[in-house]
Amino acid sequence: MEFDFDAAVVGAGAVGLACAWSLAKRDLSVVVLEKERAIGQGVSSRNSEVIHAGLYYPAGSLKARLCVQGRRALYPFLESRQVAYRKCGKLVVATEPGDVERLEAIRDQGEINDVEGIALISRAEAVALEPQLRAQAALVSPESGVFDSHGYMLALRGEIEDRGGAVAVATPFEGATPLEGGGFQVRAGGEAPAELTTRLLVTAPGLAAQAVAARIEGFPAATIPALHYGKGVYFRLRGRAPFDRLIYPPPIPGALGTHYRKDLGGQAVFGPDLAYVESEDYSVDSERAAGFYAYVRKFWPGLPDGSLDPDYAGLRPKIHGPGEPQPDFRLDGPEVHGLAGLVALFGIESPGLTSSLAIGEAVAAQLLGDA
Repeated sequence: MEFDFDAAVVGAGAVGLACAWSLAKRDLSVVVLEKERAIGQGVSSRNSEVIHAGLYYPAGSLKARLCVQGRRALYPFLESRQVAYRKCGKLVVATEPGDVERLEAIRDQGEINDVEGIALISRAEAVALEPQLRAQAALVSPESGVFDSHGYMLALRGEIEDRGGAVAVATPFEGATPLEGGGFQVRAGGEAPAELTTRLLVTAPGLAAQAVAARIEGFPAATIPALHYGKGVYFRLRGRAPFDRLIYPPPIPGALGTHYRKDLGGQAVFGPDLAYVESEDYSVDSERAAGFYAYVRKFWPGLPDGSLDPDYAGLRPKIHGPGEPQPDFRLDGPEVHGLAGLVALFGIESPGLTSSLAIGEAVAAQLLGDA
């Protein structure tokens, strides 16, 4: 049969747009459906904008492979599209003697993951790089950086549209029905509700992944993972940024821990912490600053009293709860849910932004059989 589009993608965050671009590059006609009035209004715009090297993730996992591949693709993409970035490098710091063994384990994992240039350095070498730093030792990751995530998403949108694709904002996905012989009939809402047919369907709507999957007829409910909101808040420093590089403590269960970055405007930002919440709540409780002062002073004793201002909050679409092992990305194809021509993404939290170009390639390869 004739389809309106070769592929439809639900969600115009970084990952959805990257999936759409990977499909459009293969000369497929593509439409992206986004419920908000602009692209990148969810998880993609409420994070640290950090480019991760790929140090931490279990060997052989999608996170390990796609983070490294995505990061290697991301810098040239940003450079060629004149999207702002700074390849500043990162120090993972041991603030207690017992942390040094943890840094050694991270280094070993990073080497297994084929991360370039990592090295364990002494306290003196770390302080020579960042004089205000307190650390027993540090792990150097020169491939880490920060970038303009919204500029990146605008560039992806431009690439999609240059190839004849469409990004439809204020157009929520209402449901889909598999068609006999393949493909899907998709129902879109908004001010001008419409129905369209597509041969391929990708769902990448971040926090709405579970709700979107449940609106696809025939999608087995038992394969939809539970959604957990992992909230993280950020505080901004009043005053001069103390470090040029990203500063990270060793990871905490379920996250990488409250870290430091100097953003592209030159200001210092700390966060996110991690708290599981029951709903989409983006408020920042100023009382959480006390925990930030105590945590940050482990690696920056010079943090002045009263210098942290509440900034913003983000939510991570976790598919594990408190105390549960952190799972891998899920790029669920027909082998999981039984619906040909569909890839449903779940649990795309950190390092999803860094990995986005590689996720897009993996999804396209999965759909088109060239994996």
